[in-house]
Amino acid sequence: MRRPPGRRTGASLYAEAREIVFDFLSDYDILGAFWTTVQLALLSAVGSLIWGTLLAAMRVGPVPLMRGFGTAYVNIVRNIPLTVIILFTSLGLYQTLNITLGADRSETANFRLAVLGLIVYTSAFVCEALRSGINTVPVGQAEAARAIGLSFSQVLRLIVLPQAFRSAVGPLTNVLIALTKNTTVAAAIGVAEAALLMKEMIENEAQLLLISAIFAFGFVVLTLPTGLFLGWVGKKVAVKR
Repeated sequence: MRRPPGRRTGASLYAEAREIVFDFLSDYDILGAFWTTVQLALLSAVGSLIWGTLLAAMRVGPVPLMRGFGTAYVNIVRNIPLTVIILFTSLGLYQTLNITLGADRSETANFRLAVLGLIVYTSAFVCEALRSGINTVPVGQAEAARAIGLSFSQVLRLIVLPQAFRSAVGPLTNVLIALTKNTTVAAAIGVAEAALLMKEMIENEAQLLLISAIFAFGFVVLTLPTGLFLGWVGKKVAVKR
């Protein structure tokens, strides 16, 4: 039996509806926004790991002044909202003190300052994660190393920190996942990452649920494999005691 002329099938109606619903996505650079998020997370993670390790060394060190600085830094920074730190990097450092970190454009300066703010904030949590790993290293190992003439820095670098990192993979994984999600705060100073694009799309399009689902899925793709992989690494390198 022939279909009447002009009558469309269910498949064609579905294809047309899908095109209407998803067609607006081509007007936005979603992959570019998530790439900016990835760059923010990676650069901040490296910087936080370096500065957090130094803070942990200060907190367990023999010098009272450095130990006091590390303790004060961690306790103060952990209790300041990340939004306040990010806004300070833009309003305080960039607009007031004209600190651009070598950038010649405001977009680049805001990106670098956002990385700086994330490092300042996240390193406090990295420090505590590493300090928990340091506490798992038997005291006798450090005493034996000092007994054979190693300095504090040598004991920390050769004996304590390698074991502390292996014990702290789990807590550091949680910090990295939290950092990835915290990159959304960079939208507050105009960094063109995923959260800023999501806000723009919601303002321009009448597709709230779809847009929210797309960005939620994007962050799941970023964080879930990282958590699973680092969880597997943590089990492989765990110190058997």
